[in-house]
Amino acid sequence: MNHISEQAKLFFDACETGKGWEGCQAYCHPEATFSAQADALGDIKTLEGYTEWMKNLLTPIPDGHYDLKFFAADTERNCVSAFAVFHGTQTGAGGPGEPTGKTVAAEYVYAMQFDGDWIQHMTKIWNDVVSLRQLGWA
Repeated sequence: MNHISEQAKLFFDACETGKGWEGCQAYCHPEATFSAQADALGDIKTLEGYTEWMKNLLTPIPDGHYDLKFFAADTERNCVSAFAVFHGTQTGAGGPGEPTGKTVAAEYVYAMQFDGDWIQHMTKIWNDVVSLRQLGWA
């Protein structure tokens, strides 16, 4: 496995298990950017902000976990992509209201652009509306 793949896997796991920026920053440029065409993430422009959002998501969904389906590196373009499904049930406080007890199975892709050994930018491809409906939040 090449170095950016290793870095990306370590970042992916740290992010998806709620380690926040403290657990993710070792794999990223300090000013790494973030984008997503999802209203739930519309105000987040930094990778630091996104990792903290993921950390906070595990408060209302404490059993949240991922099932990694695909992982690949394009070393010519210094990009790594991961496709996974996030699973969980809202049993904790947080979210837009009281716990719904409803579950989510959200498919998503991370496209991580590297500059050297560090993630410079990440795009998340995710249909937030489907996920919010599954949880009873929309």
